[in-house]
Amino acid sequence: MEDQTISNLFYLYNKDIYHFLVYYTGLSDVEDLVQEVFIRAIKGWDSYEKRSSPKTWLISIARHVGIDEIRKRKRRQFLNQIYLNKEASLIEEQTPDHALDINESNKALYQAIQSLKSSYRDVVILRGIKELSVTETAEVLNWSESKVRITFHRALKALKEKKERLSL
Repeated sequence: MEDQTISNLFYLYNKDIYHFLVYYTGLSDVEDLVQEVFIRAIKGWDSYEKRSSPKTWLISIARHVGIDEIRKRKRRQFLNQIYLNKEASLIEEQTPDHALDINESNKALYQAIQSLKSSYRDVVILRGIKELSVTETAEVLNWSESKVRITFHRALKALKEKKERLSL
């Protein structure tokens, strides 16, 4: 029964998890990360208390998987810097699969979102892009609802300022 439930959740939410991880990590190839989310969900199914919706629970897991991936990339970059001592080694090799296939305005928005501090980026992705409610976002981030509202407002203001600077 549990496997069938996780399977159902996969079919319902795999695209949401995929899109969240693309925005969160900045990678276009996140299939392995999506798989990791559902592996962790299977392992943690017994501890799932059903206080939040399955989608919120899965996005919370995805956020942690994304954080782990970002840390892993930073660690690789640091090791490259130490062992290779080349500035070029800090930049991950660009491949056609690595480049996001989006139009120029979306690319600019994506870059602006990526340049935000992590708390702003988290709330913009969850509220603005994935359209989670304030309550769901608060559950994923383990914040109060008022903190979600305030941070989202400040993040949107920061994005607007970045856009205005780029327009000048």
